[in-house]
Amino acid sequence: METRTRQRSTADERRATVMRTAIKTFAARGYYGTSTTDVAKAAGISQGYLYRLFKDKETLFVALVDYCSDRLRESVAAAAATVRSTDPQAVMQALTASYDEVIADRDVLMILMHAQGCAGEPGIGEAVRRCYAKQVEYVRAVSGASEEQIRRYFADALLSNVLVAIDAAAVDAPWARTLRGR
Repeated sequence: METRTRQRSTADERRATVMRTAIKTFAARGYYGTSTTDVAKAAGISQGYLYRLFKDKETLFVALVDYCSDRLRESVAAAAATVRSTDPQAVMQALTASYDEVIADRDVLMILMHAQGCAGEPGIGEAVRRCYAKQVEYVRAVSGASEEQIRRYFADALLSNVLVAIDAAAVDAPWARTLRGR
């Protein structure tokens, strides 16, 4: 009979597990509506171990904001790499499509929306500003777009966030068609 020894997870593996479960937990109830007990239970770890991985709830949530920011940046980079034109408008269209794909993941979308809603918390506010700074500067670098085109891209992205969050695609009403642009 073969005996197997159980291999313990490393702290990095546990941190990744916590991140995967925390994103769902925080996305469902937001920063203020989610406790570290909720996150620890969802991750299958003790609250004490959660605090060994993340200093506090704000640190964990900031890590989630940074994760979502990285997802946005990776998606934009992949989209920019596929564009065969130097026309800024063509690049911006590809970036818009990639953004829409990322926010189709409601968990990512809701983390970003919750983060904006609690940006008054010092660490979270800084993470949100860092996210926007990275996104704006990267879009500027890869697109060749004007300041107005970049501003419009972000304005449309924020409207897209709201439309996805409220499931406006399922609403057949004049106001929803107006906001969707169709």
